[in-house]
Amino acid sequence: MIIGVPKEVQAGENRVALVPETAAKLIKAGHQVSVERGAGQKANFSDADYEKAGVSVAAGADEIFSSSEIIVKVAAPSPSEISRLKQGAVYISFLNPLAEPSISAELAGRGVTAFSMELIPRTSRAQSMDALSSQANIGGYKAVLTAANAIGKYLPMLTTAAGTVPPAKVLVIGVGVAGLQAIATARRLGAVVSAFDIRPEVKEQVQSLGAKFVEAKIEVDAKAEGGYAKEVSEDTKKKLQEALAETVAASDIVITTAQVPGKKAPVLVTKEMVARMRPGSIVVDMAAEQGGNVEGSKAGETVVLNGVSLIGPVNLPSSMPVHASQLYSRNILSLLGLLVKDGKLNLDFNDDILKGACVAHGGQIVNERVKGLLKS
Repeated sequence: MIIGVPKEVQAGENRVALVPETAAKLIKAGHQVSVERGAGQKANFSDADYEKAGVSVAAGADEIFSSSEIIVKVAAPSPSEISRLKQGAVYISFLNPLAEPSISAELAGRGVTAFSMELIPRTSRAQSMDALSSQANIGGYKAVLTAANAIGKYLPMLTTAAGTVPPAKVLVIGVGVAGLQAIATARRLGAVVSAFDIRPEVKEQVQSLGAKFVEAKIEVDAKAEGGYAKEVSEDTKKKLQEALAETVAASDIVITTAQVPGKKAPVLVTKEMVARMRPGSIVVDMAAEQGGNVEGSKAGETVVLNGVSLIGPVNLPSSMPVHASQLYSRNILSLLGLLVKDGKLNLDFNDDILKGACVAHGGQIVNERVKGLLKS
């Protein structure tokens, strides 16, 4: 199979879908890999690195799209890229299908078989392909570093000749992959960490990382199909806000990570809660791009309310493109291991992973959730 990697065209996207190390493994398995010139430059992978791995470096994107049977990218395709895809080609990337189903529809109309990395099932068998998790891990790490850089105090306790400096108090809201990494990172930096999640079963995971679990006696099933979160009622959200108010007020740093695929992020921290925080405190809203967990936060901006900085980072994994690309590349490699058998496409939709991740095939939308969104 000929696997092509075009340069990312989305503003601010520094990752690349295949790194030289992973491309070399695909070549060893009998595939041909072609990368557009400069595709890995922002992630510090040079054209010479790819050539050394046996990759063909193409002068432009047109050559990639015209010759490749499988196209792999990070970001969703632009209209121009969709128009250049060959009928019958396989396309793999993040597609944001539950928020932007029209992209999947355009791919279907082009006669492309499209797989969305967001829809990889959260199962043990699919762990090596779970790009949402690999990238969220990086996001959680970078969110804490962002907060540490912005706050005007130490995170660890320090005993000096001038006296003792108490440790910073960090609260992490949402104990998924990003939240767990945020907890671990804040603990490594010496902060006193608390964490909250609507699911009481994660208490043991929080405590194993040396953090305190904030109890909230609210019984609700927040787990959706495929291991993802689902939206809760407005009444439940209010109860969550009440349960968190005191801990938020006492925290120097708050990291929020709660997101629901295809939905606006739930507001868990209100302006009234922010007003009770000490001036100089920092809130990093990792859900800002999805509407925000924090009332008043804005994606790509830092908003100051009553002396508290609300940071709304955009595409945190892209700010660490070397490791983000390496991990994503390995996710792609694992998926291709299912998708290609003996040098031929293996479009076995009895396989739960391929069925779950595929949004378009044979000119039709094949994912029921995406199909439902397009009808509504």
